[in-house]
Amino acid sequence: MNNDIISCEFNIDTACVEVKLADGSMVSIDCIAAENEYANNMYETSELDYLIYNEPMSYVRLLLSGKMEEYLRNSTDYTPLSDLR
Repeated sequence: MNNDIISCEFNIDTACVEVKLADGSMVSIDCIAAENEYANNMYETSELDYLIYNEPMSYVRLLLSGKMEEYLRNSTDYTPLSDLR
């Protein structure tokens, strides 16, 4: 499905990324639901927000490939306060 993506755009009114596929169909991805599923802290939420606004195609590819958790684990540097004690 990743190779079938023609375009995608974030719709701020619906908080969804709207994806157009090669076969002419459209898919709408609820970004709030995706954030609730994958983001565990404000740093991961911020990283997802960056992708949504600036690189929606990358966001969609990560989500559809199942590599969102791996991406967040590798791209955010977060140490819980309890680990600093």
